[in-house]
Amino acid sequence: MNNNGRHTSNGTVATAPLLGAGGLSPFPISIAEMRERYLRLYTGAVNDVLRFNYQMHASSLPACYAPLRENMKLAGLAFTVKGGPDITTEGEFEMRAEMLETLYEDSIVVWDCTGDTVTSQWGEVMTMAAQKIGCRGAVINGIRDTQAILDLGFPVFHQFKSNTGMLGRFRMYHYLKPILMGEVIVNPGDWVFGDIDGVISIPQNIAYDVLLATEKLMFKEDEIREMVESGMKPTDVVKNGGYF
Repeated sequence: MNNNGRHTSNGTVATAPLLGAGGLSPFPISIAEMRERYLRLYTGAVNDVLRFNYQMHASSLPACYAPLRENMKLAGLAFTVKGGPDITTEGEFEMRAEMLETLYEDSIVVWDCTGDTVTSQWGEVMTMAAQKIGCRGAVINGIRDTQAILDLGFPVFHQFKSNTGMLGRFRMYHYLKPILMGEVIVNPGDWVFGDIDGVISIPQNIAYDVLLATEKLMFKEDEIREMVESGMKPTDVVKNGGYF
């Protein structure tokens, strides 16, 4: 295959909708600018835009995914992984290495771990390999090597920490296919944004428009803050187009 896609040993084809033609941004602006502007937002405002402008009432990943540190934020293109509890080990290391080599720049690796609450699927060496490729963060059930991940400055949203590695307890089944995170279907290449209030997945085809609408909403919220700070009564704030 050409540089826009290649077969992997698990039958996955690493292709669109990850990037536009020739590896270009699928958005009207560069991915770098998308990231920069999204990182100025907050997930509550994005959620409001998705609910009220797009009638999307399921966009937030389960609330159990929390940032390893409260100041961590992530934004980028979803790289989806599906796995679950499994005691088989044949080819597991090879598949894990292949997945890491398939990661693309400005990706957020999002793992559907099928409810696993025992093993760590992410650690120091995987973080190092992901960073070398330009991966921008991970959403995962379990982590270990926590101090090393913190030292590397890699944004991770996780459910728990565990010193139990995944070999012989958990394995990947496939990647770069749609996954289900709570009520949300996450497709490869969807836009993922996370902050202290959780993680949101935004369909790629509306991610840029959602950015514009959220920026406009945040400008409106600045005006509302000015009303409140001026001493305006809450009922008058509402009369003047504000809300709480």
